[in-house]
Amino acid sequence: MTILLVLLIIGAAGAVAFALVRGLHAFANLRPADVDETGLPKSLAVQNKMMFARVKWQAITVVLLAILVLVAGSQ
Repeated sequence: MTILLVLLIIGAAGAVAFALVRGLHAFANLRPADVDETGLPKSLAVQNKMMFARVKWQAITVVLLAILVLVAGSQ
């Protein structure tokens, strides 16, 4: 059980890192002239999407870490 939790934590932490890097990439490539139909830069939508994905994966990682601590503490 603990090995599975550790693997899930590693996967979730990897997803956090991926969302962070992709969001930073969108931020670095901000082109004000490249706008969508609402007048907002297209990379702004990607930045927001990646920010929420990063927060989601961070929460999942923290919950998995808490479960791992509970499981390891009960053994």
